[in-house]
Amino acid sequence: MQLHGIHHLTAVSADARGNHDFYTRILGMRMVKKTVNQDDVSAYHLFYADGQASPGTDLTFFDWPAPREQRGTNSVVRTGLRVNGAAALDYWAARLDEHKVPRGKISEADGRLELPFEDFEGQRLSLVDDGGAGPSHAWEHSPVPAEHQIRGLGPITMSVARAEYSHAFATEVMAMRLDRVVEGADGIVTRVYAMGEGGPAAELHMRVEPKLPRHQPGAGSVHHVAFRVRDDEYSYWVKRFETLGLRSSGPVDRYYFRSLYVREPSGILYEIATDGPGFATDEPMEALGERLALPPFLEPRRAEIERGLKPLRTGL
Repeated sequence: MQLHGIHHLTAVSADARGNHDFYTRILGMRMVKKTVNQDDVSAYHLFYADGQASPGTDLTFFDWPAPREQRGTNSVVRTGLRVNGAAALDYWAARLDEHKVPRGKISEADGRLELPFEDFEGQRLSLVDDGGAGPSHAWEHSPVPAEHQIRGLGPITMSVARAEYSHAFATEVMAMRLDRVVEGADGIVTRVYAMGEGGPAAELHMRVEPKLPRHQPGAGSVHHVAFRVRDDEYSYWVKRFETLGLRSSGPVDRYYFRSLYVREPSGILYEIATDGPGFATDEPMEALGERLALPPFLEPRRAEIERGLKPLRTGL
């Protein structure tokens, strides 16, 4: 049984208000769930996605008062955001310049056009031309024209000091397949692992960088990357991890999806996440993200939790 691609990626921000402004106003993504970290209710957990909150489009953030990350290996180092076509990349280059967002040049990498950039906390991102493959759901209230909106996540790029153990984990445990090995213009070798039907929405890129210092987490870093499974496949993965004797979280019900966490050999946190039941479980689709949503087991603590959170926008 295979994984079906990227489900979501969760990163760290030390400025929830600035984060909300950047991802909704500048990147034009829809905030589809405003909730809290279920293991640390003092922190927001903010979810940004496409217009229908589709699995595979969620870029999420924990709001923690942390210093900036110290970049290095054994970490996720760039998150791809898929757009359709060269014209979209030209649009985004101009938009990022308009908002004074640090960016690189549009260039071809691994056969695709991409535009690397960073958010205001140094989160490393890249707009990637996916050729319009697969469905997309624009958000009608986005400041970005529908044809240029971010369509979803992928590929995800990680850096490891040693490839052999991470390779074995990806292929033998996570059932990914090594699709190709690419040497970049910088001389760094990248192993590209595919899931399901493949393509940028279902790729994990593993850079081998033994000379880099070890990454130290903080604001601007990635906390974990989650991979998609169908709802009826979840129990298979729970049993698979148990049978292999892996130290994992065991089954976790996040209410909006079910999760299963495990660290691969370099220390990067992987998550298995189900497509359902989805973010419209406790809010109507047309009103996603407009209020603080809490899973039922946290609802009795709503007043306490709300007192500990800062408004994301002035006056709210």
